[in-house]
This record gives sequence, C-alpha cells and structure tokens, in this order.
Amino acid sequence: MPTTPSDIPAALDTAVKHSAFRRLWQQEDLNFLLTNRIPRIALTRAMGRFSRIRSPWLTRVSIALWRLFTDLDLSDARQQRFDSLQACFTRELRPGARPVDPDPQVLASPCDAIVGACGVARADQVYQAKGFPYSMRELFGPTQDSAVFEGGTWVTLRLTSAMYHRFHAPHDLTVEHVTYLSGDTWNVNPIALARVERLFCRNERAVIRGRLTQGGHPIALVPVAAVLVASIRLHFLDVLLHLRWPGPNEMPCQAPLTKGQEMGWFEHGSTILVFVPPGFALARGIAPGRRLRAGEPLMRLPTGA
Repeated sequence: MPTTPSDIPAALDTAVKHSAFRRLWQQEDLNFLLTNRIPRIALTRAMGRFSRIRSPWLTRVSIALWRLFTDLDLSDARQQRFDSLQACFTRELRPGARPVDPDPQVLASPCDAIVGACGVARADQVYQAKGFPYSMRELFGPTQDSAVFEGGTWVTLRLTSAMYHRFHAPHDLTVEHVTYLSGDTWNVNPIALARVERLFCRNERAVIRGRLTQGGHPIALVPVAAVLVASIRLHFLDVLLHLRWPGPNEMPCQAPLTKGQEMGWFEHGSTILVFVPPGFALARGIAPGRRLRAGEPLMRLPTGA
C-alpha cells in the first residue's frame, strides 16, 4: 500500500525504537562537527524562520524527526497538538506539572535542567567544564560588576532541546537590570564545553540582575543562547532578544516576581547560569549530572536570612 503524508510521523515514531540515529548522534567527534563546524549564526536564523512556519502536518513530521535524536516527552504539555515547531519548543505545561518548593529558605531551580559544573567562585573564576575556567567579569560584560558574587555559589543549568523551555523566578525577587550581550551561537552541550574555551563568554546572553525580597540578597541569572537557540523572551520586559536585536543593550527595570512566576523562555534549549553571594549553599544532591525540574530545591539561603 502506498505511503500517505499522514503515515509518515507514525512511521518515524516507530523507527525511533529501532534506529541507530541517536547512538550515532552521541559520538563526540560527529556531534561536535555537526553542531559547531557549520555556519552557526546563519543556521540559527534559518531555524528560527523554519520553526515559525504554521503547518500542523510539517510540525508533526518535524517532531517525529526530532524524536530520532532526543527523548522528547510531551505528556505534561498543556496542549498535545502544535501548529508550528516554535509552539512546541515554547509549550506551556498543565497546571501543577511543576510544583514549586514552598520553603522560604529554598532557592528553587528556575528551569528543567541537567546540572553542569557548579561550585564556589574564586579569584573571579568559575568553570564550564573540568580544566576550562572562565571569568565572571567577562561573562557579565564591561558594564556590570560581578564582585558581589566573589566567594559565592554558582550553578550551570543545561536545558536540552527536548526539555520544557520556560524559566521561572527561583524566589520572590525584583529584577533590577538586564544587560544584553550579542555573540556567537556555539553549542553548549558537554562535548563543546570540554573543547571550546570561554564558551559562555562568547555566546549571545542576557545578564538578569535582581534582589531577593527575603534578606535583600543579590542574584544573577544568565541565560545563554546556543546554536539554533538565539531567541530569549523576557516577559517582565516584554521583549524578544535575538541575534538581530538593535538595542538597547542596557535595560534598567523594577519588576517584582513571585517564586515560581514565569520569567521567559528559550525557543529551543540552552543554559542558565545562576550566581548568588557568599552564604548560600547547594541543596542536598545538587551535583553535575543531576536532573532537575523547575521548582525543585537548587540552593539554600543563608541561615537566618
């Protein structure tokens, strides 16, 4: 019997169970070659245009192909049918799908993520991978002072392409300033982080500076874009930061957010770096490789704060 267009997504979904695509994709040299030794910015712009095409059939086929390479799970999405890839990338979840830890001493994870490098900032240095340091000052850019986070705790949170892509306030806080820094779109997976020096400082990013309501502690969240992922929506500013963003690069604001309130989203998947000053401690079990969901404990506030 001839294959019809409606058969194709189902056939691809079946192929996932028996395909070698995912194992091939996980080979380090091939992965690095295909995701970095390409015209990254041009491909990222092209992916942005493609993801906005409204076609339910094309979207179904694209999602089925996507599943050849990832463990995409849409079971907790608010909707199950999408008219574009962008709608799937930026999907909302069912109410209650990401409960937020109510303990006021807990700084919650802002996103679904895999924990990467983490630790204490020393002499302006933090690490993207073992043996690959980078400078907080360079990451934050020339207009922002990172000294308040010296001796403090930092965590790398990597969002894979298959994960829920929205991110949320980790505590009650007020966002006071956003700095947008344009840049490259290197892949931010562990393979690239172990090969490309100062990768986070090279990529497009936003530095979100805020202050917790409890204790007045400063905090910084740095969403970093990556290949195919150069669009960051910040709801509290109602802007979409992307490779063609004309400015301004400095955006002061006074945006109060409650713990768990949505802050924005990535269009595909990337990384959020979290910085806090001395006195905070990583929550129990937080270590490289740990999978987290938005709202789960990430750090604990200083005792008595």
